Parts: sequence; C-alpha cells; structure tokens
Amino acid sequence: MKKNFRCKFMIFTLMALMLGLLAACGSGSGEGASGETGENEDMSIEIVAKGFQHDFWRAVRQGAEEAAEDNGVELNFVGPSDESAIAEQVEMLNNAVNKNPDAIALAALDTSALLGPIEQSMDRDIPIIGFDSGVPDAPEGAIDANASTDNYAAGELAAENMYPEIEEKVAEADGDVRIGVVAQEVNSLSITERTVGFIDKMVELADAELGEGSVSVAGHEKLNNDVAVEDAKLVIEARVPASLTDSAGQTEAQTLLNKGDLIAIYGSNEFASKAIINADSALSGGRIGPDKVIAVGFDSGSLQLDAIRSERFFGSVTQDPISIGYNALELAVKAVNGEEVSDVDTGAIWYNAENVDSDEITDLVYE
Repeated sequence: MKKNFRCKFMIFTLMALMLGLLAACGSGSGEGASGETGENEDMSIEIVAKGFQHDFWRAVRQGAEEAAEDNGVELNFVGPSDESAIAEQVEMLNNAVNKNPDAIALAALDTSALLGPIEQSMDRDIPIIGFDSGVPDAPEGAIDANASTDNYAAGELAAENMYPEIEEKVAEADGDVRIGVVAQEVNSLSITERTVGFIDKMVELADAELGEGSVSVAGHEKLNNDVAVEDAKLVIEARVPASLTDSAGQTEAQTLLNKGDLIAIYGSNEFASKAIINADSALSGGRIGPDKVIAVGFDSGSLQLDAIRSERFFGSVTQDPISIGYNALELAVKAVNGEEVSDVDTGAIWYNAENVDSDEITDLVYE
C-alpha cells in the first residue's frame, strides 16, 4: 500500500515538473518570437496615392483594402485632394514615415519634392513600393518594386484601335486633316507615357501611309516633333489645360472640337475623356460619334461608360485599378517578409460598346 502510494506520488511529481518546464519553454518561445521577429504583431502598411479627385483612385483603394484583408494587415490609405496638390502629398508622406510603418506604397506626384521623406524611409529601413506612375527618378535602392500599367503600350493600344476607323481620311490627307489629343498634364509619368505612346504609334501608322516626315505634332513644347505644321500632311495637336479643373479641361477639348479639319480626338485619362464629352455636349448637335469625329478615351467613369454604350465614344482603354491597389499592397507585404519582389505589370485592355458589359471588362471599370 505504501509502495503504491509512493509510486503514485513520484509519478505525480514528475508530471508536474514536466508541465512546468513545458509552460516555461512555451512562454519563453512566445516572447522571443514577438520581440525578435514581430510575427505576433499586426503589420502596418501606409499607402499614399496621387489624389481622390477621380473614381480611379477609389478603385485603387478598393483593391488595396481587399489585399489587406486577405493578408491580415492594417492599412491606411491617403491621398491629396487632387493631382496638383504636391505640398499636401509631401505632408502626407512625412506623416506616413513618422508612423514607422512596416512598409509604404507610393504614387508620387513630384519625386523631387518627396526626396526628404523618401530618404528618411530608407534610413529607417522602411521598404517603399511604387504604384500607378510609381516614383520616377527616385534615389537608387529607394523603391523595391512597382505595381503599374505599361502606360506607353496602353497609349499605343488606343492608337492601334482608332487608326482603322480614320485610315481612309488619313490616306487622303494633304495638309487638311487633324487629330486632337487632350492630356491632363505633362508632368505625371503615367499620363505622359500614355499620351506619348498614342502619339508615337499614330505617327508611325500615318507615316507608313503618307511617307516619313508627313506628320507634325504640335500644341505643346514637351510633345512637339520637328515637322513643321505647314509642311505636314497630317497634324496631331495636343492640348494641356493650364489648371486641373473641369472647366479648363473642357476649354482645351472645345478648342479642338471647333476645328473643322478634326477627324479624331483622344483623351489620355478619365479627366481628359470627361473634358471631351462635356465640351461636345456644349456644342449644338455635337461633333463626336459614328461617321463624325472618332473619339477614344482612357480609364472609365460613369460619363465615359455612357458614351461608350451609346457609341458616342468609339472605345477606350482601361487599366485595372483594383489590381494596381491589390498588387501594391501585396508587394509591400512580401517586402516586409523579406521575400524577393519585382515589378508587376497590371495590364490594359481595349473596350467598346460590344464588350463593355462583358465579364472581362466589368471588373476592370468603375462608375
């Protein structure tokens, strides 16, 4: 009896000791993981966009929020009131860096103005992911990767789809044919690339038809080519508003639509496309549409989608703003976790009245 009691007591004591050791080891392991690697802490990502003026940025935010939920991270998404508010974006990036987040995603309005907080982020080993137009001319090593559209190729896509509709008029051109381009600005890399991509491809296609050196690009010193207007068979005229207001954009579009030799017009983002539609609405009877001036846009928005469905616009090119936001956030998470990251091309697709409501397009456009 005493022997059985003594055995039971020893077994109980050993079990208690083992449980105590296990508890101690477990506690030590948990504190080490949290303190040294941060595996048990919430990851925090700051995203600084170029603005909230257009539906495009709200769609980018939607994609980023979906990725944050899928990856279980905390997200703060901010952007200035519009895409001319450089000082406001500088303040936002400063605030983001001062929060010491795990990573930052940035679409820069003016990289040179943002150099201070970018360098602070590098000093603190906070990885930066570029998105949309990214962070052009950033210091070497500042940007880990970019999630963006190949905007030059997207501009080419717009020209390639427009050209067959105007080819006959181009072939007959003898100094009396004009193609208009409305660009929101010439400072943003993304908008400039899709503007230049469109112009370069249109010059290439028209020169093949008319002979090299037949096309003059005029209207803005940053976009002009060396062919004089008076020597050209075809003129591509680019108009850039002096300010980022709807009225300024509409004025530039209306200047083009009032020209009798205009055969086509292109808007290189949502702002420019809306400007064309609103300018045309102000003209008696309108000038754009089938068998009229062929209009092609970029991005989407309710006004542009209505113009596509009614065939007032021949078509448009859409990016995938949800994918831009999603991939930017996901690249940030991977960078924090020490995974290798590289640029992601988020793609662009041509759409028109035939496919605007198809499954392929509906997820890529926004109202």
